[in-house]
Amino acid sequence: MSEDLSQKTCVPCEGGTRPLDAEAIGVLLEQIPEWKASNDNKSIQRRFEFKGFYKTMAFINAMAWIANKENHHPDFSAGYNFCEVTFTTHAIGGLSENDFICAAKVDDLLDG
Repeated sequence: MSEDLSQKTCVPCEGGTRPLDAEAIGVLLEQIPEWKASNDNKSIQRRFEFKGFYKTMAFINAMAWIANKENHHPDFSAGYNFCEVTFTTHAIGGLSENDFICAAKVDDLLDG
């Protein structure tokens, strides 16, 4: 996995594909250190904090653009100055590389 996750593109993931195992999840999490795996390793989450509502909404809109471009959509909740984002691959009932690709791309929003 030498290629930067944020430079990859999501590939369609169908039911029947096996979710990533704990070892693969651990390796991929090293590339997105602010994200945490759920206790059951079926999703990854991160909380983002902002200075005000407008910046929170700008982040959500940019995240939506990434999700639509990659055709891989997160669950999220938001308030005045925060957004909590969760990625999982519903079709396989767990994590795929797509979740980590999108998480890395969302992280890149804050680097710009």
